[in-house]
This record gives sequence, structure tokens and C-alpha cells, in this order.
Amino acid sequence: MAAVVAVAGLALWLLISGQGLPLGFDTGQLGVALLAGTAWVSLYLLYRIPRSEFEGRAALGEWQAWIGLGFMAVSIAFYLSKLHLFQGAELWRNPAASAVARQLVLLLVAWTVISQVLASRWRGAVSEDERDREIAQGAAGWGRGALTFGVIAIAVTLGLSPQSRLAWATPAMVSSLLIFALMWGWLCEYAASAVYYWRDRR
Repeated sequence: MAAVVAVAGLALWLLISGQGLPLGFDTGQLGVALLAGTAWVSLYLLYRIPRSEFEGRAALGEWQAWIGLGFMAVSIAFYLSKLHLFQGAELWRNPAASAVARQLVLLLVAWTVISQVLASRWRGAVSEDERDREIAQGAAGWGRGALTFGVIAIAVTLGLSPQSRLAWATPAMVSSLLIFALMWGWLCEYAASAVYYWRDRR
């Protein structure tokens, strides 16, 4: 497990550092591949646990919340480290920003696939009850609140700043900030869900 954590840390560094590799390899793509690989290895290790013990440790919703929280935290850290790239030309004329967008899409696809594989462990069993629905409702409230706060913060910043200080607010940058607000909302929703499950187990 320590090796998996170490590889995940390396993957995050490759995503954020942006350092070039020999032979023209894209460190971002390599980071995404390593991150997806560590997630698959983690799932394999979980699959080796007997189903009764696996389900006894946490509910499906809690597993999904913790994994989603990890993926979203990595995505936000990566996105913030590359946000300055969106100050240039439009996305279709900005290869660096386009590469960031592709890598984020790959992270989303990896999380979606892993979530579906994880859900298959609960096939034929009860995967949601009243407690899960209450936790999902409460976590969704935190997510909506975080998203609302982010959008209001962007609107206030743009609306109250003098024109001379808005040179950075290109259309690509503003759209990037709105995407970040969505990601921030999802991060808070996953975090709230994980905390609710953790408190309920204690």
C-alpha cells in the first residue's frame, strides 16, 4: 500500500510540475496514466478482500465519496497549477490550455469507470438505504452552497473591479474560473459525504 501511495504522489507531481521528458513525452498524460493505474491497483487490492468484510468496512456511498474526494482534490490541485495558461488566446488556439482540458477529461473518465467498477461489488445487494439518502441530501446541500459562493465571488470580483485591473479576465479565464467553481462544489460535496459517513460509523 505504501508503494501505491508513493506512485500516486509521483503521478500528482508529474501532473503539476509540467517538466518535459525525453523523446517528447507529455508529463501530464503520464501523470494521468499513473494516477489511473494506482486507482486500478487499489481497486484490485480491495477486490481481494472478501465481500462480507469489504461491505462491513464501509457502505458503497462512503467508498465512492472517499475516492471521489481524492480524484477531485487532485483535479483541483492540477487545475489551479495550470490556471495561468488560460490567460492567453482562445482554447482552440492555445495548445497548452487544450492539453490541460484533455487531461482533466481523462481524470473524469477514469473516475467514472472506477466508480462503475466499484458499484459492481454491490450487485445483488442493497447499495442504498434511508441513511445513504439523508447523507446524499446533506452533502448535496454543502456542494450547492460551495458552488453558489464560488459563482458569487467571481461575479463580485468582476463587477466591482475597475476596468484597468481586469486585463486578466479574458473569456477563457472567466470560463475557467466558472469550471473551477463547479469543481469546488463537487469537492465540498464529496468531502461532506465522506465526513457524514465517518461520523455515522463512529
